[in-house]
Amino acid sequence: MSNRWKVALYASFLIAVWLSAGPAHAMHVSEGILPLPWAALWFALSIPFVFLGLRDLRVRQEREPYFKPLVALVGAAVFVISCMPIPVPIAGTCSHPCGTGMAAILIGPMLSVVVASVALVLQAIFLGHGGLTTLGANLFAAGVAGSFVGYGAFKLARLLGGPWVVAAFLAGLLADWAAYATTSLTLAAALHGDGSFWTMFGTILLAFVPTQLPLGILEGFITAGAVAFVRSRRPEFLGLAEEGGVR
Repeated sequence: MSNRWKVALYASFLIAVWLSAGPAHAMHVSEGILPLPWAALWFALSIPFVFLGLRDLRVRQEREPYFKPLVALVGAAVFVISCMPIPVPIAGTCSHPCGTGMAAILIGPMLSVVVASVALVLQAIFLGHGGLTTLGANLFAAGVAGSFVGYGAFKLARLLGGPWVVAAFLAGLLADWAAYATTSLTLAAALHGDGSFWTMFGTILLAFVPTQLPLGILEGFITAGAVAFVRSRRPEFLGLAEEGGVR
């Protein structure tokens, strides 16, 4: 397929997704939910991970020319996986898979944060999911917490002798749950007012349980299936995450 046809196909896909999006369901933390100081705080916490991830991408691309297309492919997968919202109205947000546990296994946690940032920006601009002011909070929850918890779970399970498929399942499961625990913390810290932070945190966390408990399990299976597929076809790709791990 020529480059011209690839560009046309990709553009058609984006237009189709945009036109079929319909009314937004306030996926992720919605625009305007967080007060400005809290929104700025989460931006400040998230941006260093993005810069470190971009530096990591530049260094690794110089060593492996095919690495950047792999990152793009993983980013597309994260975008699609995280575009399946289930509204949680009382929490002001949605439940959905994140895909960052899978990304962290394949390309490392730092680059998983980068691809999550791209997915979140596209969803905020073209699909009305989440928002630009809450981008830092959403990125810290899904990108930073999800990626590093998922990667840590995978590495620990492998260190303890667990099979690849079990380690990958735990990575997807715990990455998903970590993202929503962090989202609950984000909302509770900003919105508890004169009330108890822990009461607000528990209330929001419990609101996620009916949807996120099964979705976390589903994401575990998705991650295990993706890793098993890559290991059967291109096992050398699984070694790439080692270069992008925590140094």
